[in-house]
Amino acid sequence: MRISFHYDIERFRLRDSRIIKKIGSRIVSDAGMKTGIVDVIITSDEKVYEINSEFLGHDYYTDIITFNYNRGSILNGEIYISEPRVRENAGKFNTDFKTEMRRVIFHGFLHLCGYDDSTAGEKKKMSEMEELYLDLSYAE
Repeated sequence: MRISFHYDIERFRLRDSRIIKKIGSRIVSDAGMKTGIVDVIITSDEKVYEINSEFLGHDYYTDIITFNYNRGSILNGEIYISEPRVRENAGKFNTDFKTEMRRVIFHGFLHLCGYDDSTAGEKKKMSEMEELYLDLSYAE
């Protein structure tokens, strides 16, 4: 089991990666899966936009893109996160950056576990689960 963080942003590192890894593993376990290799890449708005355009055909900025490489019940994937977009959204949603970053990372793990947010019902379910895991992460 390996959850790794990679940084494409100068002078930025998550200080709470140990807790995020623990909760990420919990999300995977709760979904009845096992963690293989998950890479979380914290990068620029431009890089996430490029990936969104090139691989998904979307012409817009986003805070997260998740690539699922699961093999059966073994969870593998890449989670690309735009650090500036998360920072901007924290202000927009009236929360602190640390909480919004955790929320987005947990959102990525939920996607890797097969959860979707295409419909209003699915979005509601994912939001509830994000809140549950956020609460757990702050109880650590």
